[in-house]
Amino acid sequence: MSAKKLELESMSLDDLWSLHEEISGILSDRIKAEKQELEKRLAALGGGAASLADSSASRLSQTGKPRRKYPRVLPKYRNPQTSETWSGRGKRPRWLVAAMKSGKRIEEFRIGDAGSKLRQRA
Repeated sequence: MSAKKLELESMSLDDLWSLHEEISGILSDRIKAEKQELEKRLAALGGGAASLADSSASRLSQTGKPRRKYPRVLPKYRNPQTSETWSGRGKRPRWLVAAMKSGKRIEEFRIGDAGSKLRQRA
């Protein structure tokens, strides 16, 4: 063991607590100073508040309107072994690719007409 660790272990609880509070205060002050320095550097680079506005603007479309929420897409295909589903959008899932390589057709995994009935009501 090092000498510093022995010194800490021999200190009273009150002394350790006051040391902890002192260290916490110093750390807090240094973190605040570091943050202020980084904000100054960011402002000097031309970022500042403009960069915060840019991050919220990324959620807006190019016309300036907020992006609309798309409706939930119902699954069209189901893996009969694990009940995993796929909506038919995006990359084909591994289970479907493997099944198709083994000679099955994609129509064999199609979920019944329940989804199309729901869409007709909407």
